[in-house]
Amino acid sequence: MPSPALSILHSVFGYAAFRGEQQAIVEHVAGGGDALVLMPTGGGKSLCYQIPALLRDGCAVVVSPLIALMQDQVDALRQLGVEAAFLNSSLDAPAQREVEQRFSRGDLKLLYVAPERLLTERCLDLVARSPVALFAIDEAHCVSQWGHDFRPEYRQLTILHERFPDIPRIALTATADAPTRREIVERLALEDAREFVSSFDRPNIRYRVVEKDDARRQLKDFLAAHRGESGIVYCLSRRKVEDTAEWLASEGIDAMPYHAGMDANLRAANQQRFLRTEGVVMVATIAFGMGIDKPDVRFVAHLDLPKSIEGYYQETGRAGRDGLASDAWLCYGLGDVVTLMQFIAQSEAGEERKRVERAKLDALLGYAETTACRRQRLLAYFGEELAQPCGNCDNCLDPPQTWDATVVAQKALSCVYRTGQRFGVGHLTSVLRGEADERIRQLRHDELGVFGAGADLDKTQWRGVFRQLVALGLLAPDDEGFGTLRLTSASRAVLKGEEAVHLRRQADRTARRASRQQARGERTRANLDIAPDEAPLWDALRGLRARLAKEQSLPAYVIFHDATLFAMLRERPQTLRELGAIGGVGERKLERYGADFLGVLRGG
Repeated sequence: MPSPALSILHSVFGYAAFRGEQQAIVEHVAGGGDALVLMPTGGGKSLCYQIPALLRDGCAVVVSPLIALMQDQVDALRQLGVEAAFLNSSLDAPAQREVEQRFSRGDLKLLYVAPERLLTERCLDLVARSPVALFAIDEAHCVSQWGHDFRPEYRQLTILHERFPDIPRIALTATADAPTRREIVERLALEDAREFVSSFDRPNIRYRVVEKDDARRQLKDFLAAHRGESGIVYCLSRRKVEDTAEWLASEGIDAMPYHAGMDANLRAANQQRFLRTEGVVMVATIAFGMGIDKPDVRFVAHLDLPKSIEGYYQETGRAGRDGLASDAWLCYGLGDVVTLMQFIAQSEAGEERKRVERAKLDALLGYAETTACRRQRLLAYFGEELAQPCGNCDNCLDPPQTWDATVVAQKALSCVYRTGQRFGVGHLTSVLRGEADERIRQLRHDELGVFGAGADLDKTQWRGVFRQLVALGLLAPDDEGFGTLRLTSASRAVLKGEEAVHLRRQADRTARRASRQQARGERTRANLDIAPDEAPLWDALRGLRARLAKEQSLPAYVIFHDATLFAMLRERPQTLRELGAIGGVGERKLERYGADFLGVLRGG
């Protein structure tokens, strides 16, 4: 006979087998043990506390930092026949009292609550007099002051251990390097907890980084391969978010903005529409996304450089939670580096924090400029070794050419030095190319030995050279954020000829134009390889799902994920028994929707 955990996995959630360490985590927590779980987004973290909640007496209290997403999480559980509720400020007083009473009576199996509310004496007293199965602390990386989503309230959650030492706790996160992991253990008093660290690899995500040339045109070309699909476009500033969303809408793309400076009601409405409507593109700052459960996000695009690899991994991880093919696309230039360096320099943080932030930025630059497998570089940052190149990133699919750029690097470094280390890339490039404009003549830079020494490279190529020299640590932007470049101690060896420099070769304009044309016409992998003769049935399945979701005011993915519909398309089940064998079709959903979907599958 299957274990109780496996029986619940199949009957409630509709899956035949656990993935990775899920079963070990479930059984450990269900047995009363504490756990720290590191598992990539889309790896099935929620099952690690939801199934123990169903196995243990009482109700699981789930600490979630995002009030706006609790409704969808609860809706999804109720669709499975699980008694779940949330307790937050969106409920009026009578509704809050009803939830509290159900919790106290033991009528609930999962209760979602924000950390701010849980830490109030009223809520802690409610917990003390109610049957609690376990505490689940989601997005546990929020406890780290060095992390990208620091929430002060998370540091006070150690009170759960102090007040309720006999109730098991499970802390979960998808993003934590070694220092953050240690801080989670320390701040949440999880020294005796068992750690479960899954692979950080998301093999279904294809990583690609491009040099920023004409960012809007590049984004438009990228989106051409994702017509009608849901995705996220991240920008660094609120103004850029609004401008980009408005421009995409003018181009016929269903796009909306999201940032912390918007009216709260509009921001919430936009988020709800993104979650509940297919094919919407959200243009956002990093204020959007943590905990997003939408499984069919087919792409995440960055129009600016993120602040760290942790942030980049967390944001790109919102793509392809259903395991289907998805894209992570990053467009960046030297100007992004200058802007982020300015942010760090002008922040009120102490020098130690600034040093940490610069190191994180350096690591991200190394990832962006690597000529090796991006996935290997990304995983290495989190302490994981990938034995072979992934075969699913731009560098693996189209290996970049490198060249001995030692002499060119020496010219660039010499130009920075000879002009006084107080000019940006535009001026330095003009000097190297021998373009004697009025300012150059006024500064007498046309009399320097480096004037015209780089006339064989065009402006785009020089921009790439300077960007890569910054990424290699041979040049550094000024701390004031004016875009000027200065030499670093590492540049001395190159200037003396003691160290060679190899750079990525820039694609010429003809190749870039061909790449754009391919991007516009290419049928992306994310279209699931649906053949023309399968398209009518695929559309019919999606249409039925959309109708059922609309009738219940639910996101479509709460009915069934794309992965489940795709399995129906390929397996073509003709009976309830066969349909129940499809992954993601649990007993309750089979009972509620089985006949309708079989009608479509049979051609009815």
